[in-house]
Amino acid sequence: MKVLRSLLLVTLLGLLFVQLVHCQDAVDDEDEDDDGIVEDEDDTTEEPPREKPQYKKPEVKGTHFFVEPFDNKAESMKRWVQSQAKKDGVEEDLAKYDGKWAFEEPKENPLTGDLGLILTSRAKHHAISAHLNKPFQFKDKPLVAQYEVRFQNGMDCGGAYVKLLSQQQNLDLKSFHDKTPYTIMFGPDKCGLDHKLHFIFRHKNPKTGEFEEKHAKKPSGSLDSYFTDKKTHLFTLIVNPDNSFEFLIDNTVINQGSLLEDMNPPVNPPKEIEDPNDKKPADWDEREKIPDPDASKPDDWDESEPEMIRDPDGVKPDGWLDDEPLLVPDPAADKPEDWDDDMDGEWEAPLVDNPKCKEAPGCGDWQPENIKNPNYKGKWSAPMIDNPNYKGIWKPQVIPNPNYFEDMQPFKMTPISAVGLELWSMSDGIVFDNFLITDDRIVAEQYAEQTWVLKNIEERASSSAGRSVVDAIKQATNERPWLWAVFIVVVILPIVLIVAYCCISKPDDVDAQRKKTDEPSPDDEEEDEEKEDKAESSGDKKSVGPGGDNKGKTSKSDLNAAADEEDDGDDEDADEEEESDEVKENKSSSPQKSPRRRKTRRE
Repeated sequence: MKVLRSLLLVTLLGLLFVQLVHCQDAVDDEDEDDDGIVEDEDDTTEEPPREKPQYKKPEVKGTHFFVEPFDNKAESMKRWVQSQAKKDGVEEDLAKYDGKWAFEEPKENPLTGDLGLILTSRAKHHAISAHLNKPFQFKDKPLVAQYEVRFQNGMDCGGAYVKLLSQQQNLDLKSFHDKTPYTIMFGPDKCGLDHKLHFIFRHKNPKTGEFEEKHAKKPSGSLDSYFTDKKTHLFTLIVNPDNSFEFLIDNTVINQGSLLEDMNPPVNPPKEIEDPNDKKPADWDEREKIPDPDASKPDDWDESEPEMIRDPDGVKPDGWLDDEPLLVPDPAADKPEDWDDDMDGEWEAPLVDNPKCKEAPGCGDWQPENIKNPNYKGKWSAPMIDNPNYKGIWKPQVIPNPNYFEDMQPFKMTPISAVGLELWSMSDGIVFDNFLITDDRIVAEQYAEQTWVLKNIEERASSSAGRSVVDAIKQATNERPWLWAVFIVVVILPIVLIVAYCCISKPDDVDAQRKKTDEPSPDDEEEDEEKEDKAESSGDKKSVGPGGDNKGKTSKSDLNAAADEEDDGDDEDADEEEESDEVKENKSSSPQKSPRRRKTRRE
């Protein structure tokens, strides 16, 4: 019972802890509500159907280079230009950027009247872009770029990343395609089980002037839920003048690092490289061990001896049937009625195991078993010795890198003048909204509070009512992976312990059972037998009490006989009372010793 109570206590504490986590989520939601939404104070009445809040155009309070809330459909259609270009190196039918875009409200819109840019076609190339209000120069302020994405139908294979196009003269957005130069590309991408979060920037080689893509390291956390939960997610990239970067999803840092240390390939090449023109000398010996050239095969070494031979000491078992075959025609088989000897040939019964062989040690030609040949030595080879000419594994010599350069300020990238979406997707219904490019992190946070935060509150409120326990656990563990340990302790561990407690039987307590039934122990029986032997040797004399009532000492056999006679109708308690009465009578009528007293049972 103590174990069960302990398990129950552990379970209750774990459930309380999980409830506190959910309460904390609710508190976070209330804090977000306090920023922009006022909840009803009367919780006692039945809640009416939830009314979605009305969309309000957000305001950018600070410096910004581009903002697109899609609040005005006509203006958005003028600002965003669909590409009319074709991809290079692709078949004519697939080369066109003929994917469809729409400026409209998404389905299950969390904010009534909120429009977005929606990718509406599948298995097509899509390209659309818009000019910035003014180019962004990488000087002494950070780049803060963010936008919202929602996969209304999930994502099978495709991307939702953004390209920040490089500034160039006469940039024609109608010609925007996959080879159009960009400075930064970032955002989600998925195909099958491969989930990616891109952050790529194109670095200019100061010596050659060529551009090379630098890819950020992969984030360590799981990205699956962002593609499957069909909710709006906020993607934010911050690149600082000190060459540090942060990638946030829903205002939570997912990836961070340094442009100098956490990019692949590195921004700066190595100072020294292996000489590409260096070749291994012809006399370079990389063999650490060689056969001994002075060794020779012994004269008595016979390579013709086989490894296995017949046992010369083998003896055929008695009863071996040499003349009996292992298989015989089945005597119970009958020739089919439709068998034609002319067409099918002479009919033969199928073979079965010879029944005589089952009763005998064996049948057929007897052969001794194979054993290892004691004279077998195999093929001779010289023993290995250290190679006196060994020089080690050859490597080309290291020389100064002729292409080495050192750029300690990779933050100073090519200026940005446009934002574009150039995507291939097997899923439709991808919603893009609330693009913002600024140089102030606070401006981006304030803008998100007016846009994504309101959507997130509404989406969580509308989905929490119909969410199952399993979905709640999945979401909780996606956000906090360490909760798996709590669930294991709370759910699985108590079940295992209860099963072990119920299924593993405890050994019987023999001494306790004897105390309850008054069954004599082995030690008592041995002492009683010794006393009986002594009594028989003395002539089986009995003590006689005063008055000749023969109530002296009573032997063990007499007591056992009396107990057997009375056992049919009396219980054990009655036997003990009779015996105690007899002992009391003997005490009062005779000065001799009382009958045998029971020994104290040893534990």
